[in-house]
Amino acid sequence: MSKVAYLDCASGISGDMTLGALVDSGVDLAELNAAVGSLGLPGCRLTAVEVKRKAFRAMQVAVEYEPQRAHRNLHQILGMIDVGRLSTRQKDLARRIFIRLAEAEAKVHGNRVQQVHFHEVGAADSIADIVGAAVGWDLLGVDRIVASPVPTGSGKVNIAHGECSIPTPATAELLHGIPLAESSVPFELTTPTGAAILAEVVDSFGPMPAMTIERIGCGAGRRDLDRQPNVLRLLIGEAAEDVSRQQVCVLETNLDDLSGELIGYCTTRLWEAGALDVYTTAIQMKKNRPGVKLSVLCRLEDVEPIEAILFTETTTLGVRRWTVNRHVLSRQPHNVETPWGSVEGKVGWLDGDLPRFAPEFESCRRIAAEHNVPLRAVYEAAQKAFDATRLV
Repeated sequence: MSKVAYLDCASGISGDMTLGALVDSGVDLAELNAAVGSLGLPGCRLTAVEVKRKAFRAMQVAVEYEPQRAHRNLHQILGMIDVGRLSTRQKDLARRIFIRLAEAEAKVHGNRVQQVHFHEVGAADSIADIVGAAVGWDLLGVDRIVASPVPTGSGKVNIAHGECSIPTPATAELLHGIPLAESSVPFELTTPTGAAILAEVVDSFGPMPAMTIERIGCGAGRRDLDRQPNVLRLLIGEAAEDVSRQQVCVLETNLDDLSGELIGYCTTRLWEAGALDVYTTAIQMKKNRPGVKLSVLCRLEDVEPIEAILFTETTTLGVRRWTVNRHVLSRQPHNVETPWGSVEGKVGWLDGDLPRFAPEFESCRRIAAEHNVPLRAVYEAAQKAFDATRLV
């Protein structure tokens, strides 16, 4: 059984909310302080106190530090991380979060990464938030992290560069490819720090995965909202092994003026870009023209590059998209031995049912060609070999 964590970002995410959820779920505050205290930030330490948000209890983590005026660049912050008393994995995660932040800042300001000077994110509290989060996620020791779609809030906020619409440019860049949730709350719910942590640690986005909950941590935001609890929930448990529930996206477009060769080339590019499934359907379009509906199933984080291929490689003027839930059997690679050699495949199973084996086409095709035997015979031999091992 694997450990899974689910981030319920109903009120967005920030660095302090992340730390609060981690501490509330059992991560040792003393270990976080030992790591933060080794960075060389004068008087910097984390404090935790239980608070109420719309009558719900949550843990609020704050950073205490001596006021500083200096703006730090990426090189300076990475140097602080390198000399800190963190494990190799913790340093690596903290570095990756800051590099992701620097890349976002560089893009929105048109600078090179080395030229980026952090303002709010370069302050002691943000450094402590990110390093503390990196250490906390490592100590939590989960195998997979899933998060809900993320609300950013609405309205405007004042930052070092003036008044900006929410999400701020850097936050929007960090959330590129991540599903967002609609929110009319007139405050900044998701900060650049929270967005960077989310983008770096989360493996997939969607509904809560099938799991047996063991612990729940609630991290409080600083503001008490009128409409909803300003809380980030972290649910941790054992992942169910029978059926994996995933949220994916369907992209579709209708084509009536494109040759079969170009459609075939487009489908090849879609597969290469990581599409989960690509297929065409014959349809009848306006003015009695025969056409083709091109459908693509892809991960939520792959929507933008997949859609770009559809616009680039076809004549379409529009692409339909919607999210769907899909269930897939738990599966793992498995090889079987046939009279002509080893055949690769996958074993899938449903709880309480016998496992089933699916030979890989390319593996069977290669053997059939090498030994001049019918492809059907290779499939049958592979299935027979799996059935024999299952009965042993």
